[in-house]
Amino acid sequence: MMTTYKHIKLGLFLAGYGHHVASWRHENAIEKGPMDLTHLINTAQLAEKGLFDLVFLADSLFVSESSHPNILSRFEPFTLLSVLSTATTNIGLAATASTTYSEPFHIARQFSSLDHLSHGRAAWNIVTSSITSTAENFNGTKLMEHELRYERANEFVEVTNKLWRSWDKGALVRDKETGAFIDASKLHTIDHEGKHFKVRGPLNIERSPQGRPLLIQAGSSPTGTDLASKVADVIFTAQTQIEDAQNFYKQLKEKVSKQNRNPEEVYIMPGLFPILGDTEEEAHQNYQEIQDLILPEVGLSILAPYVGNIDLSQYDLDTKFADLDLSTGNGVQSRFEIILKEAIKNDLTLEEVYKKVAGSRGHHIFVGTPEQLADKMEEWFKSSAADGFNIMPPILPSQFELFINNVIPILQERNLYKETYSEGTLRQKLGLENE
Repeated sequence: MMTTYKHIKLGLFLAGYGHHVASWRHENAIEKGPMDLTHLINTAQLAEKGLFDLVFLADSLFVSESSHPNILSRFEPFTLLSVLSTATTNIGLAATASTTYSEPFHIARQFSSLDHLSHGRAAWNIVTSSITSTAENFNGTKLMEHELRYERANEFVEVTNKLWRSWDKGALVRDKETGAFIDASKLHTIDHEGKHFKVRGPLNIERSPQGRPLLIQAGSSPTGTDLASKVADVIFTAQTQIEDAQNFYKQLKEKVSKQNRNPEEVYIMPGLFPILGDTEEEAHQNYQEIQDLILPEVGLSILAPYVGNIDLSQYDLDTKFADLDLSTGNGVQSRFEIILKEAIKNDLTLEEVYKKVAGSRGHHIFVGTPEQLADKMEEWFKSSAADGFNIMPPILPSQFELFINNVIPILQERNLYKETYSEGTLRQKLGLENE
């Protein structure tokens, strides 16, 4: 008898030109990319055609002339997702919002608004800001230390959850006959006083369809996974080897269990950067074609935040990455460790590392045919390395169209992927309860 598996979860990492750093230079790229609203709407609708669970917007609070073209000029996430909410029906809408340079009241209100506008499809990608220069945009001159950032993040999420619960279900009566507009017993102050925040409440918008948005966490460091185990419904991570992914999956699910949460209701979704072709040879040609478009100065600038914004231009590009002095950095620890491990394993030079990271941001690069990609996804899914994947098309829309039209049908034929959307809110579509 055939074993029945749960369905693979899929998210789209929506980057206007495509996830590859040089995607804007490719002949198939959309000229205005992240600032072309029609293109972004079409891409979200394409993801919905492919029954994707959610579309995900990353965000950055700092740019410079060397920033990724997708980052340098783009729409603010809540504004864009509000528009996309009117152009889609079922797909989840995930915005990144920083706990380092935001206030809980604002974030709780914005996500509740998006949840109402989308009829229950909002998701929050919880991040701490790890780029040193970001502090200079927010009355600061020094980046908050890693552990302190996550201490603040824990309390931040605690406060937002309290604010979302400050309205009970049915608080607004709206009885025209009696004149009763609100049941005051169902509206509460939260009176939170902690180390980082003092918030009275209640929130100034009624309880949203999901109660609270789907919560996503996107850090793989010990402190990041501690936060994820307490609050996240979905974890975005960067794993390139199946053994590492299985180990991360096992350890994180164990952490979730220790928080008295059901690990089956927390979904781990590694990033997947697929470059497809009808044949292996064509796929590798497609990959080499876009890799050759990376300028060295651009590649180094993309790599720099992962190593703590150390000036990498001082090194010869042929220098072995493992030989670089990166001890003074204060960057994305978990991602740096993955990059360093792979560099040591494969004896990579600085040039080889920046090309790998600049294209995929350290995520799992796959080059091959749709059938081979389906094999890879099935292997990771069935061997407890992933519950799904955050798909990062290198070029939009062309490579994403290949995925939708060629990979999705294979997964469906194998009973690995749904044939239609379930009813209800985003949380309910994913098999979770509204709160």
